[in-house]
Amino acid sequence: MSDGGEPTGDGDWTPENDAPDGWPVPLRGVTESVIATMGPNGLWNLAALGLHAGDPVTARTYGNTRTRRNFERRGGGVVQFVADPRPFVDAALSIREASEPVLPSADAWVEVDATLVDSWTEAGTTIREWELTPGESEVVREDPTTINRGFGAVVEATVAASRLGVAGFDDADLRERLDFLAGVVERAGGAREREAMTRIEEYADWDRPGN
Repeated sequence: MSDGGEPTGDGDWTPENDAPDGWPVPLRGVTESVIATMGPNGLWNLAALGLHAGDPVTARTYGNTRTRRNFERRGGGVVQFVADPRPFVDAALSIREASEPVLPSADAWVEVDATLVDSWTEAGTTIREWELTPGESEVVREDPTTINRGFGAVVEATVAASRLGVAGFDDADLRERLDFLAGVVERAGGAREREAMTRIEEYADWDRPGN
C-alpha cells in the first residue's frame, strides 16, 4: 500500500500524475470522499471515507461502523466526491440513509469492490484496511472547483469530532482542536463552511467558543 508516495504493483499511476486507472478523479495522499453502502434495510448508508492514494487505492474503517458491516455483507459500494462541505459533514457525523446511492451534490462517483486486506487493533479500536477496485464511474460536473481554507478545516473538524468518546483519544485535546478549527472557519471560510461547522456542533459533544 502507498499513502501518497510511490505506488506498489504494476499500475502506471504516479502521485504527480492523473487519476489512478479506473478512477474518475485524481487522488493524492488521503483524499476525502463519501461512501454509499447498501444496508440490510435496502437503503444506502452515507459515510465519510478517506481514500489512500496508490496502486491499489485503499481505505480504512475504524470500529464496528455501518460501512464496515456493509462492506462485509455486500462487498463494495459507491464512492463519490463532493465539493460542498455540508453533505460531507452530514455523512461523517450523522446517520444518513437514502434510496439512491449518489448525492445530488456529487461532482463524480465510482462503484467499488471492497476486499479486506488487513486488520489490526490500536488503543482498543479495530482497524480494517480495504482494497478498493473501481468499476462503473461518471464525472457529473467538469467545471473547476474552488476550495477555501475553511473547507479543509471542516474536514479536519469532522475527523476530530468523530473521535470524541473513542478509546485511545483524549477528548480534551480533541475539543481544543475543534475550537481552533472553528476559528479557521470563521476567518477563512464562506457561508457553506460556517453552516457545516454549525452542523458539526449539532452532531458532536462539543460547543463552539462563545456559544
